[in-house]
Amino acid sequence: MKTIKNLLTAVVVLLSVCVSNAQIKNKTTKTVKINGNCSMCKQTMETAANVADIAQLNWNENTQTATLVYDKEKTTSDDILKRVAKVGYDNERFIAADGVYNKLHGCCQYDRKIKSETQVK
Repeated sequence: MKTIKNLLTAVVVLLSVCVSNAQIKNKTTKTVKINGNCSMCKQTMETAANVADIAQLNWNENTQTATLVYDKEKTTSDDILKRVAKVGYDNERFIAADGVYNKLHGCCQYDRKIKSETQVK
């Protein structure tokens, strides 16, 4: 049953990425590590990162990775990852400010494993 659920989730994710990417020009795709725990984390970080026709982030809670698809002439992966850190989620490039992380819902407070010199305020 879990395998069927995971397969259906993967299909939905792939279809949504394909549909949403149709508008982005000059596409660059990158996979990055972002800490989080649950579907509420996914919603928060994707809402912060996604910009119509410019950037699309799709985070997988099982693998703790996100696929970034963005217009390389209008934004950068760092710009997207900064927006994710500003809403409380550490990633491979930027660390969320402690105050923002501490305000995350209890289920969204993950073990802070990623270390970086760059803390976003």
